[in-house]
Amino acid sequence: MMSVVVALAVLMSVLMAAAWALQRLTGSSGWIDTVWSASVGLGGIVAVLFSDGDAWRRGAAVFLVIVWSLRLAGHIGLRTRGGGEDPRYAKLIEQWGSNASLRLFGFLQIQAIAAFVLVLAVYLAASNPQAFPRFTDLIALFVAAGALVGEAISDAQLSRFRKTPAAKSGVCEMGLWRYSRHPNYFFEWLFWCGFPLLAIHAQPWSWMSLAAPVMMYWLLVHVSGIPPLEEHMLKSRGEKFRALQNRVNAFFPGPHKNEDMP
Repeated sequence: MMSVVVALAVLMSVLMAAAWALQRLTGSSGWIDTVWSASVGLGGIVAVLFSDGDAWRRGAAVFLVIVWSLRLAGHIGLRTRGGGEDPRYAKLIEQWGSNASLRLFGFLQIQAIAAFVLVLAVYLAASNPQAFPRFTDLIALFVAAGALVGEAISDAQLSRFRKTPAAKSGVCEMGLWRYSRHPNYFFEWLFWCGFPLLAIHAQPWSWMSLAAPVMMYWLLVHVSGIPPLEEHMLKSRGEKFRALQNRVNAFFPGPHKNEDMP
């Protein structure tokens, strides 16, 4: 097991080094997240190939991570090809100045660690020897499938809004965006909640799969997801986005609050 884990860690590091090289070549940081999403998918496939769990469980794990990877990498790739620089990376590169290249490389190696945590969850799920499906496995499939659909709908709704005249100065509140300021992030986190349900069994090491949803929640809510994006939105949309913050939950979907409510 340890040799497989080390190999997966090295693979993620190499792939994110390739993402760094691609950004340096094209000058577009949007390709970083495209490569990252594809890397998790590739790592997941390798992880399943070298796992020794129940065959049906291995099939479920690899199917989920492939669908997730293709959808997210495809979505980000199309957005990058037709748009400008990602504001989060653009701000970091500007702040780093003359050291931007080296510091970006280090930053992407940290992202390689995050990718490895997700791939490890896939490996642990595929290594579970118990017969598939258990009741918790069915819950896992329901959660992961619902999250994939929810994230795809969220991304599609935001893409449609960005094509409207209101997008130049307004904020998106259509569909799922009426109940969460970041429904795509919520469903991204929810998807990774499914893998511990597939992975956990009698062996203590299977509980390490919980690191995937815990890490994703921390990154999306407190580090690289919501904080920099909302900082950018406050600068570009001002009071319109501040008002949105007052009436719409940041992460977990909830009732839409009227602005005139006490």
